[in-house]
Amino acid sequence: MAKELKTNAMRILDKNKIYYEINTYECDNFTDGKSIADLLGQDYNITFKTLVAIGKSRQYYVFVIPIAEELDMKQAAKAAGEKSMEMLHVKDINKVTGYIRGGCTPIGMKKQYPVFLHESAKKYKSIIISGGRLGTQIFLNPDDLIKVTGGQYADITVH
Repeated sequence: MAKELKTNAMRILDKNKIYYEINTYECDNFTDGKSIADLLGQDYNITFKTLVAIGKSRQYYVFVIPIAEELDMKQAAKAAGEKSMEMLHVKDINKVTGYIRGGCTPIGMKKQYPVFLHESAKKYKSIIISGGRLGTQIFLNPDDLIKVTGGQYADITVH
């Protein structure tokens, strides 16, 4: 059996001695998180997507929210201490993060941007995030995600 190739995110978790599990599935193209969760029978509440936005100051921010939720741009700006916030254009994801759309994870981006994890994650022992490439997921404790990214919990979704 071929050895599983580690992503940057996995190497960082290993280096920090953070426990995680990986799950891989067939995926050649970008597929939205809800479709993947449906395919794999995963709970929408524990499956998180990684979004990148840019503040009025031109600083990048990373928001990790449940896949069925929508980022509240006002709340996101408030959490980041910005006047306003807009989503990073899809064509710029790789340039800014080093990851591709659908394989973007808050761990191990080109630079360490401020990370905000939706506060609902606190309720779970383990959440699911992208593993850093299409077809790879990481299951880990949300507090460990906060620790390894220097992130913080925030109320950042549309109510």
